[in-house]
Amino acid sequence: MEQRLETVRPAEQGGCLRDLFRSPRRALVLGASGADVRQHRGACPCVCSRCKRGQEGQALGRSRGGFSTKIHLKTDFDGHPIAFDLTGGEKGDAPHFPILLGLGPDVDPRAAIGDKGYASKANRKAARDRGIVPIIPHKANEKDKPAFFAKTLYKGRARIEQAVGKLKRFKRVALRCEKTKRNFASFVALTASFILLKSVHTA
Repeated sequence: MEQRLETVRPAEQGGCLRDLFRSPRRALVLGASGADVRQHRGACPCVCSRCKRGQEGQALGRSRGGFSTKIHLKTDFDGHPIAFDLTGGEKGDAPHFPILLGLGPDVDPRAAIGDKGYASKANRKAARDRGIVPIIPHKANEKDKPAFFAKTLYKGRARIEQAVGKLKRFKRVALRCEKTKRNFASFVALTASFILLKSVHTA
């Protein structure tokens, strides 16, 4: 445009053209003047405003591992997914244990296996109130720890880790390619259904 060539004007709203060519020396502004200068008449995009869009309520959070989503997965003893819930990566596991107990079929299991992340007196009491035996290892700094712990049953927790590994084989789940919580939950549910169908087909 430094050779004094005429520039092409953008199309107006509605598909009409106005003053298709203009001189490069004459600045012609469409719409209101000032800091907010736009080529088309219309609503201005909101920047840093409190609108409905954003990351709030989308199960996104920043943890030590980065900006991520945490999948709270509930499986049976064979490692087949039963239910799940999504929270931000900064959310803890222990406060979510009572929610996991209520997810899935309306059948209480005989035992609930969890790692030390779910270790708390409140979680163990919530499981016992529903007639479920909590198989959660005690932390090293806990007081009044029982002498007996069902180590044989606790080995079944490895199947939960294997189920999570199967979910992460799907790139859209491992990388959280979806922005909204609803869309991401749909893909997690679809992936879990694939795992269940494969288990039924190979059984």
